[in-house]
Amino acid sequence: MKSERRPRLLEGEALLEYALRALSARDHTVGELREKLCRRAASAEEAEAVMGRLRRQGYLDDRRLAEGYAAARLENEGVGKIRVLHELRRRRVAPATAERAVEQVYRDADEGRLIEEFLRRKYRKTPLETLLSEPKGVAAAYRRLRGAGFRAASVLSVLRRLTRDPELLWPLERQQSEDPD
Repeated sequence: MKSERRPRLLEGEALLEYALRALSARDHTVGELREKLCRRAASAEEAEAVMGRLRRQGYLDDRRLAEGYAAARLENEGVGKIRVLHELRRRRVAPATAERAVEQVYRDADEGRLIEEFLRRKYRKTPLETLLSEPKGVAAAYRRLRGAGFRAASVLSVLRRLTRDPELLWPLERQQSEDPD
């Protein structure tokens, strides 16, 4: 039977070096790095001391990380605000910090245009007219757009504009009125 080897507990400069190596690999939120350090630190006080030092030196800044993350998700993937907020919260960014960052980044973004671009990119092999001409295709596009973080009202508005048969949207509109964002 293979025995589990517990990692060596670190303190002082060794813990700081461990934290800096982690941050050099990728940005971490305060919550992510705290969890990582607590697993390796000899004591919680050591972990907090390193966290404080990294904050003072500017290595840890959840606001800056959240703004950069939101900007990258908007520019590179064109996803909606709801998705980015969810991902930032999962990475343990404080809700108020995440919301401010996302609002700042998405301030000038036209959600309708983002939705159309997302649809065209994700369904580039299938003409949108064909996809949105049957209930199954409309429902699939709706689910995909909601999963990408777009508000239901905006998704329905764009689909209403792109589909030729507004009756295909009735089940989705009814569902949205029963379960609003």
